Formats: sequence, structure tokens, C-alpha cells
Amino acid sequence: MDELIIGQKKLSSRLFTGTGKFADHSVMKQAFSASGSQVVTVAVRRVDLEAGHENILADIPENMTIMPNTSGARNAEEAVRIARLARAAGMGDWIKIEVISDQKYLLPDNEETIRATAILANEGFVVLPYMNPDLMAAKKLADAGAAAIMPLGSPIGSNRGIRMKEMIRILIEEKTLPVIVDAGIGKPSEAAEAMEMGADAVLVNTAIATADDPVRMAEAFSLAVAAGRKAYLAGLGPVSQRAAASSPLTGFLR
Repeated sequence: MDELIIGQKKLSSRLFTGTGKFADHSVMKQAFSASGSQVVTVAVRRVDLEAGHENILADIPENMTIMPNTSGARNAEEAVRIARLARAAGMGDWIKIEVISDQKYLLPDNEETIRATAILANEGFVVLPYMNPDLMAAKKLADAGAAAIMPLGSPIGSNRGIRMKEMIRILIEEKTLPVIVDAGIGKPSEAAEAMEMGADAVLVNTAIATADDPVRMAEAFSLAVAAGRKAYLAGLGPVSQRAAASSPLTGFLR
């Protein structure tokens, strides 16, 4: 079976999802079911453990791994504090590190992310850092103990697609860590493209949650990710600058 292994977990679905921007929790829950996703990220700052049934965690299916994120952290210290709060609240050991001090483009700070990763990995967290796609930063994150890296495809929430394609391709080719393309994927075809490149998984939130029909869109992304992965495993045919007949013409008119 073609499984993705992160930490000690074996995942059959390579589509990660998120909880943001859904119109209501009911639609969100249905979308998760349609997506087949086994991992969902949730901002710790959105979790209200005293809210009872209104607590967003109550609408996440039990079979999904919760990956809290440190959204709102501006430096490594804040990210570490949020991660520890998530663990103390019973949200598990997985943590998606988001350290963003740039409030205009919301681009991650790789250096602060590396610092936070080293601290949390040493404390036994399964750390998945959101990062600007950069090979040297990826190698430092691997040395710091990251379980995978999550390079952005384009600015978060933009639905602009994989604008950082060549940089992400380098990370995939080097295979320093599993690569989960995060942020900016706006269409199922773009998710398939990431998987065809050899990405290990993709995380999609905004494109599903803001679709006219989030449930149907979640299913579409599930199918696209599976198709892209199969295409990668099958081996894409060579690209040529010249035409080549698919059927030989030799001897046809003899």
C-alpha cells in the first residue's frame, strides 16, 4: 500500500485539510468526510475548550489527526508557547509551526521557524513547519528535527496556485524531508500538479471552504490528489520540443 508516514502515523490520504473560513461547522464536517482527509489543522487561538458543542474540535471526526497550528505567532518564543498550550489542552503532539511577522504578505519567517522547530522537536513534538521554499532552510529544519516541511505554493489564502514551483521542485528532488505543499492551492488541478511533481501531500483549506459547494469541492480535491499521486508513481512521459508521431508511418502505403 502507498502510505505516507509522518512521525509514527501511516496515512493513506495525502490530502490535508483545515478548519478556517467554513460558513458553519456542519458544512465543515461534511467536507472532511467527502475529502477522505486524515489530517486537519486548526489554529490554537480558535479553540475554546469551554464552549461545549460550539468548540470547533467537537466537529472534527475522531478518525482525523488534529494538527494544531501556531497561527498568530510572531517569533519562535510565541510559537513554542502556543504549541505547549495545545499539548496541555489534549490536542496531541503534532504541531504545524507558523511564525509570521510580516502582516502584509503573511510570509513565514524561516529563521524563527527553525528555532521553534529545534525546541519543540527536542520536547517530543512531531513538528511540521510552514516555510518559504528554500533548500538551505529545509536542510536546517531537517537537522532541527522536523518531521516534514510545508513550503508555500503562493501567499496563504490567495488561491493563486503554485507560484513557487521551481523552488518546491528542488526541495522534492533533494528529498531532505517529506514535502507537503501548503498555501495558495486554489484548484484541484493545482493539487494534482503538486502531486505529479512528487510532493508527498498537499494541504488545502481556503479553496475548499470558500467554494460554492465545499463538500463537492472537497471530493474533487481528494480525487485530484489521488490522480496526481498515481501519475507520479506511473512515471510521466518525456516532454519534447518536437512532434513525434504516435503511430509509425513507415510502410503504410506499400
